[in-house]
Amino acid sequence: MSGAQLLVKTRAKPQDGAANEAVRVVLAEALDCAPSQITLLRGATSREKLFRIP
Repeated sequence: MSGAQLLVKTRAKPQDGAANEAVRVVLAEALDCAPSQITLLRGATSREKLFRIP
């Protein structure tokens, strides 16, 4: 799958990367992989993010 979008909502605050980490954890649980395998490629400070998922 290429170019797919997924809406993820989190209650974590966007301070010190807490929200980005929360999204990584949600994706990892949904995809049954380790959060360390999911990499934030783009959008660290924006609402739209691009993650690399194995």
